[in-house]
Amino acid sequence: MSDLAGPDASPEARLRPSVVLGVAGGIAAYKAAELLRRFTESGHEVTVVPTPSALHFVGEATWAALSGKPVHTQVWESVHQVPHVRIGQAADLVVVAPATADLLARAAHGRADDLLTNVLLTARCPVVFAPAMHTEMWGHAATRANVATLRQRGALVLEPAVGRLTGADSGAGRLPGPDEIFETCREVLARGIGGRDLTGRTVVVSAGGTREPLDPVRYLGNRSSGRQGLALARAALARGAEVTLVAANVALPDPAGVKVVHVETTEQLRDAVVAAATSADAVVMAAAPADFRPVATTGTKIKKSPDGSVPALELTQTPDILAEISRDRLHPGQVVVGFAAETGDDTGTVLDLGRGKLARKGCDLLVVNDVRGGAVFGSEDNQAVLLGADGTEVDVPAGPKSSVAHAVWDEVARRLDAARPG
Repeated sequence: MSDLAGPDASPEARLRPSVVLGVAGGIAAYKAAELLRRFTESGHEVTVVPTPSALHFVGEATWAALSGKPVHTQVWESVHQVPHVRIGQAADLVVVAPATADLLARAAHGRADDLLTNVLLTARCPVVFAPAMHTEMWGHAATRANVATLRQRGALVLEPAVGRLTGADSGAGRLPGPDEIFETCREVLARGIGGRDLTGRTVVVSAGGTREPLDPVRYLGNRSSGRQGLALARAALARGAEVTLVAANVALPDPAGVKVVHVETTEQLRDAVVAAATSADAVVMAAAPADFRPVATTGTKIKKSPDGSVPALELTQTPDILAEISRDRLHPGQVVVGFAAETGDDTGTVLDLGRGKLARKGCDLLVVNDVRGGAVFGSEDNQAVLLGADGTEVDVPAGPKSSVAHAVWDEVARRLDAARPG
């Protein structure tokens, strides 16, 4: 890893990932202090480069205290060390949070009128922009063109969050949460500059578990937490894809930079996935849809009977989304991935049942999880076997769910590349 602290830095510091945190002049600059803390507490070497206007919101002393390093603000400081070139050259990652409309414009047009824009021009590492501005500024044609330019050059420009802005205004333009920006940056760092093999691709990921209402307080559902689906969405984003996440009853924060559609029932999940899949290069169905729903629901809570009798519950099957998406490819060359949570039974082993499901559903890849004893659900870790319709089998050993996510995208990227014309 690179060393931004200079030649006299300790060997330990030179081995730590080197991150440049650029801070532009917006009110959301105060949130960057928490992002800085996440980086330093997880062992990253961080150099903070605020724009002069950013110092009107958060002072130099704050950045120096939290990073443990001098803060560079001007091209003319420490000229003998050539900071306007050296800082960018030595970085493993540059992240700008917040990235204002002005900063995005200057970066897109190659301006070098302060230290941060000089760093962006000299960086040869992954660059992440986390925009924050008013909704009208984010939606303006000039900003959209600047974002498109930066993305075409390989930068990762996150979609801003939707919520309360400065004053009483609300809408798209809020800085994503520092924790979610950090998780995205960690994924980008892990992949490196050559890891953006999904750039220009559009993908859809489903996550969580659907719920089919019985009455106003009860439902049929399952134990899926959505963690694997969120890991898939973050991994795809880090690899350059435009990501839509269809989240069914997921209680976790939305991943930064991802378009999220929240749903509850299997029917709603099906409608959202089909709508998003029309322009998607890949669809990964990591959600766990309920297989059945009640034929009828009640508008009032079902009460216990005084005589102990139990009401009969008539069920009907829900839509088979994976089979439908696999059968009706909504985009040329589309790759479809399914998930199978299996326990094995008298008819076959976990993998036997997985192979049968792969054949029935008609998808390109099936991620098979052994969930005996409640394994996988709600856990930070996972292990899986990836079964391909082409006969391939990839064993993914136990590890973080991000490892399974990247293994899935490795297989998806390979199939997309093989189908690319020429």
